[in-house]
Amino acid sequence: MADSRDVLALRGRVAWITGAGRGIGAATARLFARAGASLALLDRDGPAVQALSAEIVEGGGDAVAFPADVTDDAAVRQVAADVVARWGRIDVLVNNAGIVRDARLEKATDEEWASTLDVNARGTMVCARAAVPYMLAAGRGRILSATSVAARAGNFGQTAYSASKGAIIAMTHTWARELGPKGITANAVAPGFIDTDMARGVPPQALEKILARTAARRLGTPDEVAAVYLFLASDLASFMNGAVVGVDGGALL
Repeated sequence: MADSRDVLALRGRVAWITGAGRGIGAATARLFARAGASLALLDRDGPAVQALSAEIVEGGGDAVAFPADVTDDAAVRQVAADVVARWGRIDVLVNNAGIVRDARLEKATDEEWASTLDVNARGTMVCARAAVPYMLAAGRGRILSATSVAARAGNFGQTAYSASKGAIIAMTHTWARELGPKGITANAVAPGFIDTDMARGVPPQALEKILARTAARRLGTPDEVAAVYLFLASDLASFMNGAVVGVDGGALL
């Protein structure tokens, strides 16, 4: 019987991860590097993503930093072209980049709505649109996108964020139908409250109430979300398409 580490290995695969500078994106990059993938790491925080790339290379991995913003279509298309020029392919796209601009409905501004939808929804589309031509040429690929428990259950003060993450579920389902017959799968991961900078910005009393409604009674870790991305990127998930995988500690029970 094959060792599970061999089954999950991504040796010879090229993974493009957005929002890779910190949190879940950085954890996913480190795990994919240990699984043998070559990594294109995109983040608008240049120093952070360059430091992560250097860390991975120093550890014997293969990674290149691409400081860029997912909302900049020209820059994203150039990153995709540079990835293929370096490695010859894009096997996996992890659409992890995202922002949150919390506000109750009566206080929400047009700017907060526009910026949240621009990064979370349009940015996901922009990166997928740039990667897909190369996946189509290869006849295979994996598009993995970050949605949220907020898209499935709503969350107080997160009209724009919930809407943007709901859009990612809808896009994932559409891409699964469009691209599945061509060897490309599209799946989404829906984290609950994870121990990242975003969760640390939640007021303590509000966080206590959230955790009280979560069966696990704790925050998740970035590594726990990264593990699901690794599974979906691996050959074990070859028949998963259009799925939304919750990593939320039982928040929806």
